[in-house]
Amino acid sequence: MINYTQVSYFTLGAYFDTGLFKHLYFLIVLMIYVAILCANVLLIVIICMNRSLHEPMYLFLCSLFLNELYGSTGLFPFLLLQILSDIHTVSVPFCLLQVFCLYSYGGVEFFTLAVMSYDRYLAICYPLQYNTRMTFNKISLLTALMWFYPFLNNTFIVCCLTAPLQLCGNIINKVYCDNYYIVKLACSDTRVNNIFGLVHMFTVIFGLVLVILYTYMRILKVCFSGSKQTRQKAVSTCTPHLVSLLNFTLGAFFEIVQSRFNLNNLPNTLRIVLSIYWLMCQPLINPLLYGLKMSKIRTVFKSLLTGRKM
Repeated sequence: MINYTQVSYFTLGAYFDTGLFKHLYFLIVLMIYVAILCANVLLIVIICMNRSLHEPMYLFLCSLFLNELYGSTGLFPFLLLQILSDIHTVSVPFCLLQVFCLYSYGGVEFFTLAVMSYDRYLAICYPLQYNTRMTFNKISLLTALMWFYPFLNNTFIVCCLTAPLQLCGNIINKVYCDNYYIVKLACSDTRVNNIFGLVHMFTVIFGLVLVILYTYMRILKVCFSGSKQTRQKAVSTCTPHLVSLLNFTLGAFFEIVQSRFNLNNLPNTLRIVLSIYWLMCQPLINPLLYGLKMSKIRTVFKSLLTGRKM
């Protein structure tokens, strides 16, 4: 017989004694969080307040920046409190809430990047038909899908699959709550969790990857066979998206490696940075990428600073 443990809290085992550097780490993380908030809020305001930016590409960007705020708020306030705390524990309900927030953030991010790939594909491959293909109804449907599905999916994962599990331990070897580590603590049957994870990976994730690959293959084909102006348009609009996509993929790769493989030979600080890379760098880099590379956003921002009307 297995003796199940009634777990009421989790201990986050990846934290270590930082001694005199505790407040320095706190200030660094706080500065990153404030920078993320300011940059994303600024670009959301710029897009919302200027009618010239009320186009599908910028509306999807606004959704992306909103998701960066959501994901960052799911991590950074909690991280700041844990850095200053000497006891790194978290209640089970709050831990499951954080799992829901961070996983739904990742889902919305991936869906949004896939939708933005499709939008660029239509704009570059079918420029004359773009407005008839990317209608208001389609924009609404795509926006609803990229927010609704990840939230529904993670509600099911947390409420129906993870929360009922009987646990035989309470130590999560990370600096935040992670569904994979909670499932690893289970001493009850986790076959349903594993099957659902595999089905989700091979249907939704693989499907989105195929959408992104197909759209960029078509974009590259048009670029190689098109005029110089077409290539310049593709480069100017697709470069920020590609960099954002590669950065998110890199962060997801770090997260998978961190979770699945033993990295105890790496320094603690490096392991922590790798585990939060996808939650820290993506919200910070995206506003800089799109704010600096998109000429329309730069123009509107300059007009706001100088007080000139567009």
